[in-house]
This record gives sequence, C-alpha cells and structure tokens, in this order.
Amino acid sequence: MPTSRYERAARAAGYQVIAGLDEAGRGALFGPVFAAAVVLDPARPIRGLDDSKALDPDRRSVLAARIRERACAWAVGAADAFEIDRINILQASKLAMCRALDLLHVRCRSLEIRCDYLLIDALKLDVELPQKPLIHGDSRSFSIAAASILAKVARDHALCEWGRVFPEYCLASNKGYGTPDHYAALDRLGPTALHRFSFEPVRKASPIEAWTGYPQLRPVVDSVAELVPGPFPEQGELFACP
Repeated sequence: MPTSRYERAARAAGYQVIAGLDEAGRGALFGPVFAAAVVLDPARPIRGLDDSKALDPDRRSVLAARIRERACAWAVGAADAFEIDRINILQASKLAMCRALDLLHVRCRSLEIRCDYLLIDALKLDVELPQKPLIHGDSRSFSIAAASILAKVARDHALCEWGRVFPEYCLASNKGYGTPDHYAALDRLGPTALHRFSFEPVRKASPIEAWTGYPQLRPVVDSVAELVPGPFPEQGELFACP
C-alpha cells in the first residue's frame, strides 16, 4: 500500500510543493497514453489511495473526484497513437507526463505556488526539477497513486467514447488492451487509424504494409560507378509515370 513516506522525506529536505506523476495505457494496442500530475494537500488527506490497477472502476471514479476536489493542483496530459508510433511508447509516456507537468505549472502559478520536486513512477524526465523515480511508485507513494488514478480514469473515459466510434473492437470494456475480443476484431477487421502500428499485434493484423518513413537517400557521388548498391529506389523511380 502507498504511504506518505516519500513526500515527508522531500519536505524534510526543504521541498514544499511535491508532485506525483504516473501514466496509463502504456501497454494498450489502441489510442493515446495518458499521464497525470498531482500535488496533494497534506492538510486534506484522501483515504484509500492505491495503485489504480488495484481498484475497481467505481472506486477509482470516487477517488478521482476526491483527488480533483482536495488536491492543491492536478493536471492530465496525453500523447496520441501517431506520436507513439513516431517516437516509441517509452518516449510518448514521458511526453504525456511533460504535458501534464506543463499544465500543472500553469495551474500552480495561478494559485501562487511553485512545484519544486517530482515523484515519478519508474521514469526520469528531462526537466530541470529535482525528481525521484520509484519502481512500482503507484503502490508506494500517495502522490503517484493519485496521479495513476486520474490518468486511468481519464483514459478509460476517452476509450469509452472511442468505443462508440468503433463498436466492433469492444473498447469500452477492454480499454484498448490485447484481450481475446480485441484480437478477434483485429483479425476480422484489421486495425483502425488510431491503433498503434508500432505494436506487433497491430502490424500483423494490418492488410496493408504499415508506413515506415521515406526511403533513405543515396549519397551524392561523382560517377555512376560510385553508386552504392541498395534496396532504396531513386526519387525518379518513385514518381515515374507508367
């Protein structure tokens, strides 16, 4: 179960506004990865905070409402499937966290407070703030647990909405993860444009070859004899008329 141990240690070290960060949806096959940043108010404790994966949906919703009501500040960010495919899921998770943190800073400024320390679930962000990555942080730190709940609730809501657009994939129930019903829909229908093509099960289910970027250009040379053999066609070949 999470505790306030790490928040208390940060305050003892002189930090005053400690934010917890976590993501949700990293292992899903469809849609964005979400992240949240939360500054809890030590004067307004919230009972029952835990890793979002250990809570049932109704309990998560109740706790999310309490977090939004009692926290000093909170924010949610996301990175979409196109960004995941372009920069990979790890970097996209960090991007979503940075977006949540940027919005948190805006809200903190409006409250005339300044976030000065981060507790992060497993990752280290490229930001100029002292931070402590914690493996399984959502089950060790109240702040990270609160962030995991907000991120999970926000993503689940988004997937329920996408489930209305793509009902065949049962997104409202599987939340985009690789469940048997999701795999069956992929085998039957192929992926949507919002599936993560950088994930192998999605790629394998696609009836067409996934886009992998422009072919690399051959180096500029002085003679045809210096051309390096390779599989990449010249630009003229790419756009040649029949």
